[in-house]
Amino acid sequence: MEEYLLAARDLGLPEMGFADHLPLFHIEDPTLTMCQADLPLYIDGVLKLQEKYPDYPPRLGIEADYIVPHLDDVAAALARYEFDYVYGSVHFIGGWGIDQSRFKFEFERRDINEVYEIYFGLVMDAARTGLFDVMTHLDVVKKYGHRPTRDMKPLYNEVAATLAKSNVAIELNASGLSKPVGEIYPSLEILEIMQAHGVPITFGSDAHKPTQVGREFDRLLELARAAGYSDYVGFAGRRRVPQPLP
Repeated sequence: MEEYLLAARDLGLPEMGFADHLPLFHIEDPTLTMCQADLPLYIDGVLKLQEKYPDYPPRLGIEADYIVPHLDDVAAALARYEFDYVYGSVHFIGGWGIDQSRFKFEFERRDINEVYEIYFGLVMDAARTGLFDVMTHLDVVKKYGHRPTRDMKPLYNEVAATLAKSNVAIELNASGLSKPVGEIYPSLEILEIMQAHGVPITFGSDAHKPTQVGREFDRLLELARAAGYSDYVGFAGRRRVPQPLP
């Protein structure tokens, strides 16, 4: 974990935070998330780095999946620790892991427009729970290059209005550039709609190794400006900290 922090500091990022995945409660898969026993170790690791680097203390965050039957479990786990921010994400439509390559064949068996509607419906439901400060990789449903065949602007406007009303920000994330879709999350089209509704943005590396810290942040900044943003938000103690774009 220290390598990630030092990578961020060396890049000159004003601050950094961790947002590892909360254990899943409906399945246990070490290729996706930590296990239940690892959660306190993760928390302790971040806290120790805060003590070791008082001039550059990392924020304590977490990413939690929106899994309807286990919302009480998620809420209980989140309440156990004093997080600076909580990312919400949708990786599953029922039992289908939509961003897992081993299940991408499922896209060919479904109506893509319906998949988008169901996915973004879950994103809105997640925002309404009040459990999450940020929805991450907002349009990850496009990861393998599957695009809707009809205009989704009405749906995107509904999502933006829901996020604004629910006081939930979104993350800009460049990891999609290295995926089959070859595009930042979210698209410029979606980001412009978010900006029009006043939905704040934050920046995430989605770094699975230290060399990915801050990846393509220059392109994220370009996208944010192109969509009309002039500021972003950080977080401390689940409260937003507005900052001007550099």
